[in-house]
Amino acid sequence: MKRLLNKYIPLMFGSYFNGLALVNKERASAKAFRLFCTPRKGKVLPMQRSFLEKAKDDILEVADIAVQTYRWQGDGPTVLLMHGWESNTFRWRNFIPMLEAEGYNIIAFDAPAHGNTSGAMFNVPLYAECAQKVIATYEPTYIVAHSIGGMTMLYNQYQYPNEQVQKLVSLGAPSELSDFMRQYKRTLGLNTRLMDGLEDYFVQNFNFGFADFSSPKFAREISKKGLLIHDELDAIAPIWSSEQVHAQWKDSVFIKTRGLGHSLHQDKVRNQIVAFLKS
Repeated sequence: MKRLLNKYIPLMFGSYFNGLALVNKERASAKAFRLFCTPRKGKVLPMQRSFLEKAKDDILEVADIAVQTYRWQGDGPTVLLMHGWESNTFRWRNFIPMLEAEGYNIIAFDAPAHGNTSGAMFNVPLYAECAQKVIATYEPTYIVAHSIGGMTMLYNQYQYPNEQVQKLVSLGAPSELSDFMRQYKRTLGLNTRLMDGLEDYFVQNFNFGFADFSSPKFAREISKKGLLIHDELDAIAPIWSSEQVHAQWKDSVFIKTRGLGHSLHQDKVRNQIVAFLKS
């Protein structure tokens, strides 16, 4: 029953958007965008609360969003951690002790509409703006980011070439907005009129079309050292995403794994990250 609901509820939304687009394409596109940007989970669960409460730091204001930051104090270089879609800072719970053992000063924050950060919608430009506020406040030397956090990290560095950031680590990150939109169209059964209106919405509000928002394009302009780790069997973000980014990122190292999944939570991965940061 749940599988049927997961299949047909998106199609019901798509049918509604398609019908509304015949009458008012702009309104239909705005509604479709809002659904696209609305996470279904990622807020703090009861079993996550204790870990996060102990590390709460400042709340930063960005575009009417109250961004919750976290700190695990250390005397070494500052590492900023960025989580992915429908997640929060708790995803780093097993990596943080390893970084603490190495003496790093660790900073993390919850993305808009995730964890303890306010808001109802999430998109990469907004996440990147929040990241920039955190970077300006804490001045990290390194950034480690997972999934859509990795895509956001590259966009942030493309938009704001922060001089103090020296190394970037991307874990299982997607690379193309156009790929997201093809999946969204297929899942909801959206018609061409609606998709044209949705792309117009992106252009009007963010000054880029689907094909323009591309991590390989961003990486081409980044001169910092980078590490890309991606699993060959990743069912969420295909491995070609990191392959294409690596091909355009002059000073990057690409590590392929097999059978570790999208989350890349294993000690093997964490050790590779630490080795890269220390190199």
